[in-house]
Amino acid sequence: MDLDLHHIAAFARDLSLRAGDLIGIERDNHRLEVSHKRDVELLTSADLKSEKLINAEIAKAFPDHLILAEEFSPELASDADLEQPLWIVDPIDGTVNYAYGHHQVAVSIAFAYGGQMRVGVVHCPFQNETFTAIEGGSAELNDAPIHVSQETTLRRALIGTGFSYERPQLELDMRRLHAVLHHCRDMRRIGSAAIDICWVGAARLEGYYETLNLWDLAAGLLIARQAGAHVGHLGEVPANIPPDLYGKDLVVAAPAIYDNLVDILRQASAQ
Repeated sequence: MDLDLHHIAAFARDLSLRAGDLIGIERDNHRLEVSHKRDVELLTSADLKSEKLINAEIAKAFPDHLILAEEFSPELASDADLEQPLWIVDPIDGTVNYAYGHHQVAVSIAFAYGGQMRVGVVHCPFQNETFTAIEGGSAELNDAPIHVSQETTLRRALIGTGFSYERPQLELDMRRLHAVLHHCRDMRRIGSAAIDICWVGAARLEGYYETLNLWDLAAGLLIARQAGAHVGHLGEVPANIPPDLYGKDLVVAAPAIYDNLVDILRQASAQ
């Protein structure tokens, strides 16, 4: 399939800006209606409006492409769909931050084909920052290239993570947090996985780890990789899932500290 990735990237960036304007207006004008998914996870009316806008525009511009989005289309029909032209959308990454008036909020739009990320856009409307990347090109923040940290020692590294709503996973998260915190400079829990991963690419963090849904990681993963980060997993990736589209035990880090971080996380997981 002949795909113009630069056209797709420009389209995704424009769409992310439009969605960012929408969610900004919704919050500034106090229009939010808040509900819950699975008893704990927040869902706002702006999540639904943002995703409806994004999905409709993608469907209009690329009617033959598939869309995987958090709220309206969170599942694909088969593993074969992962190889098709696929848009992966998180209409608001960091919904808790958004609902509480925090600034670490992002609209994340990625395009994958052949099981690999090809385009990634993460727009942070309350910080006026837009991260972009195209496969084979540079990663950029507001049109300026970004590069991963050159830190070589985990003890001097700032590491990000997040925590699960599921108690068995949360217990594992705490073991990993305890282990990493004893070997790094400090930890951050920013509240938006897309931003966390982009911040590794922009050298605002040296590393990040968490188990994520595909829409949380997709765009940021390409941005961090094109900025020079190492990307991988603590365990084996199932044979039927492309590594770019697998979110369990994801690790993104500056090259010089990646192996050390993975070793510590694996040791904590085995306890």
